[in-house]
Amino acid sequence: MIRLIMVFVFCLSVVSNVAAESTATKSTETKSTALKSGVFDPPRIAPDFSLPSSRDNQFTLSEQRGKLLVLGFGFTNCPNVCPMTLANLAQVYKNLGALAGQVQVVYMTVDPERDTPARLREYLTNFNSHFVGVTGSADELAAVRQAYGIIAKKEVHKNGGNYEVHHSSYIYLIDRDGLLRALVPFGKSADDITHDIKILLQEKTQQAAL
Repeated sequence: MIRLIMVFVFCLSVVSNVAAESTATKSTETKSTALKSGVFDPPRIAPDFSLPSSRDNQFTLSEQRGKLLVLGFGFTNCPNVCPMTLANLAQVYKNLGALAGQVQVVYMTVDPERDTPARLREYLTNFNSHFVGVTGSADELAAVRQAYGIIAKKEVHKNGGNYEVHHSSYIYLIDRDGLLRALVPFGKSADDITHDIKILLQEKTQQAAL
């Protein structure tokens, strides 16, 4: 009788350990597949736009399906935030290695008066030649900013005619189906952004599922 009780206790212990290991594994898997940036729940279609780009053509967001897009807003005369953001994204490209070919960084100017397609191309090449800059008329860009909830305010310096533009500094991750998936705050590390992009790239697209 004692032996049967001992066997029962042993079996119960094994089952408990297996259950604990299973729970721990699921917990680890959940953490590893969770995005580290703010998520859109549920995901929704990214507002479309079609504007002149630094590649001397028209860049249309909805025509980029199949690539993961990293969309940011800034300007070439930005003193601090934009260079830090773009340098961070350049490091993300390096981290991705061969996967970088499936990712497109798009940087939309908030300063159309100064940021021509040529100026954007020259500026972005300092970080990564594959980055695409987008510009347009003031009204066109304002409409896109409104659709994405981006704030931009021009401030003229008191000691001269020069100015800068204060703007929202987060970036969007748009998956290969054109859905808004994550909002990345300024200062997020390149490793965390790389982590999120890799997770989104692993997902099967709706087109592939059809």
